[in-house]
Amino acid sequence: MHLHLLQHSPHYGPGRIADWLTSMGHSHTVFHLHAGEAPPSLADGDGLILLDGTMDILDDVSYPWLKRERKLVSRALDGKKPVLGIGFGARMIAAELGATVGRGTFAEVGWHEVTLAQESPFNLPEKFTAFMWHRQVFALPDDALPLGGSPGSPVQGFAWDAGRALGLLCHLEVTRSDVSELLASSERPEGSDASPHAQSDDVILADIRRFDRLAPLLDRLLSQWIRSAPA
Repeated sequence: MHLHLLQHSPHYGPGRIADWLTSMGHSHTVFHLHAGEAPPSLADGDGLILLDGTMDILDDVSYPWLKRERKLVSRALDGKKPVLGIGFGARMIAAELGATVGRGTFAEVGWHEVTLAQESPFNLPEKFTAFMWHRQVFALPDDALPLGGSPGSPVQGFAWDAGRALGLLCHLEVTRSDVSELLASSERPEGSDASPHAQSDDVILADIRRFDRLAPLLDRLLSQWIRSAPA
């Protein structure tokens, strides 16, 4: 398969996703929309991966390419292409599926435990720790199954159309280098200073093994998603 990866910010890259795709024999192209590259043609790829970003999904004035990206995502969902979204990307998929997207009660920053929902179709542990960096959240789309929730966000992800479309609020793809760059270069999500679910930089970077433990979780998730793609 050839996957299109859509990047919306210089500080929210593909992380381990690119290496995983290569190791599994899949090719990919990263489209740097934040740098002025146009969204790809859906016909040129077998699926979409929408990475995180800081912008509002409807801010077409500041980001004129967003309208084209929303149409691309809509066509992929309608046309049976596999679509995976992380953070901003998940919010865009959720919105295209008719779910409410908006500001959550609290910002979630750092390492937080996710508890799998009883009806979750995800092949993941019943409890796992993921990296989080958000204030914006989404509701569960109609006909979607939930990943599960955290203390700060009850909907941490969803699977739609038998897993062909996946949305993740949390991050399983990040490396220590990715997060170090994020902490150094990007503003924290709105409300981080007052949130009971926001950790300091020192706490976030204290245990490098947390990043290593994300790798098998990402592998399980991406393997499930790829298997759901139409033959």
